[in-house]
Amino acid sequence: MISLGIGYILDLIFGDPQGFPHPIRLLGKTINSIEKRLRKNCDNQHSEIRAGIILWLIVVGISFIIPYVILFFVSEINIVAAIIIESIMNYYILATKSLKDESMKVYYTLKQNNIIESRRLLSYIVGRDTEDLDSQSIIKATVETIAENTSDGVIAPIIFILIGGAPLGFMYKAINTLDSMVGYKNEKYINIGRFSAIADDVVNYIPSRISANLMIIASYFLKIDYKNAYKIYKRDRFNHRSPNSAQTESVCAGALSIMLGGNNYYGGKLVSKPTIGDDIREIKTEDIKRANELMYATSLICLIIGLVIKIIL
Repeated sequence: MISLGIGYILDLIFGDPQGFPHPIRLLGKTINSIEKRLRKNCDNQHSEIRAGIILWLIVVGISFIIPYVILFFVSEINIVAAIIIESIMNYYILATKSLKDESMKVYYTLKQNNIIESRRLLSYIVGRDTEDLDSQSIIKATVETIAENTSDGVIAPIIFILIGGAPLGFMYKAINTLDSMVGYKNEKYINIGRFSAIADDVVNYIPSRISANLMIIASYFLKIDYKNAYKIYKRDRFNHRSPNSAQTESVCAGALSIMLGGNNYYGGKLVSKPTIGDDIREIKTEDIKRANELMYATSLICLIIGLVIKIIL
């Protein structure tokens, strides 16, 4: 409990400083390295699927075991040192401020009418093609990624840390990172990334729904349209290829009275998607700030409720 609270505060203060060593970046390099080694023995669809399962087991296993062993031995020596180390681990796991910082970079370039730079910055945080997006499409994409990652990058990690400390938090980050790196349905990853994509959907099934409901509560405290947030959530929470992504996106769309989703290009190919929310008003640059406020409020509510439950139990 103490280490989670400290880690959360450290994340709000420092975020993810550029050029500073980060275990999640190391995790990404590890995934790339193991994937390349496993691919050498793949010569058909079944061997690629098998390699994908092995990749998942290795990465997820070491992501849990390493922090667990470190904390176990340090706690045997000095419990205060263990709390400090776990606080730093939790700081690395959470991504509240970094999500806000990266999305606000897009916000500031849009305010300066620098659409070329906005597209470039957006490409770092979304998977869709950004080269031809207009300003409204850039805003929409930014709001969508804030809403979706409120669950993946903030609420779900808090939930897993509350359940099993930093080791389980790192395990979740490994599952999420694997999906973001290999969980694509293109020719390269359709087989080797299949297990990672399915596992991510399963692991995020409950956290995404908890996140959506916490976001509705946050909408109430922020005095925005929580009633419409609930209405759109009930109606559009499955309007996405993923069973989880539209959970928080629908709440955000309803709370801000805007329309999200719709068709987009990925790797030059048009992908048809249903819309989320109603086109009550035109989406504006300020909606990026509002989405971040909603994300911050949701994370704080999650932390408070989680810690209260831990105290009671």
